[in-house]
Formats: sequence, C-alpha cells, structure tokens
Amino acid sequence: MVTSEFTTGQKALAWGVHIFTATGLLAGFMALLAVQAHDWRTAMFWLIAALAIDGIDGTFARMFRVKEVLPRIDGKLIDNVIDFVNYALIPAYMFYEAGLVPEGWDLALTFVILLVSALYYGREGMISDDHYFIGFPVMWNMVLFYYLFVTDFPPAAYIVLTLFFAVLHFVPVKFAYPSRNARFRIPTIVVTVVFMATMIGLVYGYPERPVWLVASAYGSAAYFGVLAAYATWVE
Repeated sequence: MVTSEFTTGQKALAWGVHIFTATGLLAGFMALLAVQAHDWRTAMFWLIAALAIDGIDGTFARMFRVKEVLPRIDGKLIDNVIDFVNYALIPAYMFYEAGLVPEGWDLALTFVILLVSALYYGREGMISDDHYFIGFPVMWNMVLFYYLFVTDFPPAAYIVLTLFFAVLHFVPVKFAYPSRNARFRIPTIVVTVVFMATMIGLVYGYPERPVWLVASAYGSAAYFGVLAAYATWVE
C-alpha cells in the first residue's frame, strides 16, 4: 500500500509513534546530564524511562501500521541510533565517571565497551529467526545498574566482569528477547516486569540496598542466564 491511501489521521498517529520513539533520546540526554553531575540515581531513572519507551514503542508501531503508513521513514534505524546511545554510549560514560576501577583501566574499559558495542550493531544475524539475541546484547545500561545499585565488588571484579561481557557479545549464546520470544513467553514477561520493579525499587532507595531487592535482582539475572543456557544448548 502507498502512503496516499492512508488518511491524515493515520499519518498523524504514525508520526506520533516515531516522535514517541525519539523521546528515548531525550531521556538519554537527561541521563547524560545526571552522569556529568555524578547523580547516579537520577541518571538511572532516566535510563529506565528510556528502556520503558523502547519496550513499548514497537507495540504502538504495529498497532498503527507505521511501516505501511510511513514507508519512507525507517523506525528501526531510529530505534537503533537511540539504543546505541542509551545502551552503550551513556553507560560507557557512566562507567568512566563512576570510579569503579583504577585510573587507566577506566578509559581502557570504556573504549572496550564502545568498540564491542559498535561491532555488535554491525553484525548480520544479530537476532535469530526464533527471536533471540545472538551473543550478549548491547545492554550496558543493565550492567551499570548492577555495578552501581546491586553489587559491591572490588575493582578487579569489575575489570574481569566488563571484559567477560565484552567477549560475550561475540559468543553464539542465545539471549532472550522478552517482548518477542514465543518460548517461555509468559514466565519471561513476568520476570521482566518483576525485574523492572526491582530496578525502580533499588534506584529509588539508593544508596540503601534492601536484601530482598538485591535477591530479586540476582534472581532475575539467574533466570535469564539459565534461559540463555537452555535456549543455546538444550532447546
């Protein structure tokens, strides 16, 4: 179908979806300002807002048939640009500013995060036909959430973990795509919702770390780790 076959109202709704997607970049910019001020709590709240926008904009796009109504606007490309900023660039800057590792390591590992993220985005087959991410997806915002709001590890552990996740980008492990996986869809969505609530609770209460919320954060990570192992080597 061509654009002229759609009404002005349909086109307005489709443009509204693209604008809604683009607001994720505004949330990212606000997170960037908070990182600059070393306000980790505010920065993570803005990154959570960006994550929520990214999680629901696709539903709106399908609901309002955005691809058909505005075929010359590539919503996926817009989404990829915003995701790279919010899931790689800003978390990398947060890592650099947070002082989690000794001087020298901070810049080197920040470069590692950015380089592997860029290379991952350039891969063909980043998402499998059955809707799994192949290799650890570019979700450094989640990594920094755990670093700053869940864990209290020595610097050496953050060095090792960062290198581990960097290498894991290129290991053919199947990681869940919660909004699209058909297998274990309901429990995955439930765990995702619980994890989002856990994130909000830990960030809101920062610097306090209630044991039950920390346990929930580790439990959520364990679920996705086990699911990745099952999808890769058993399914």
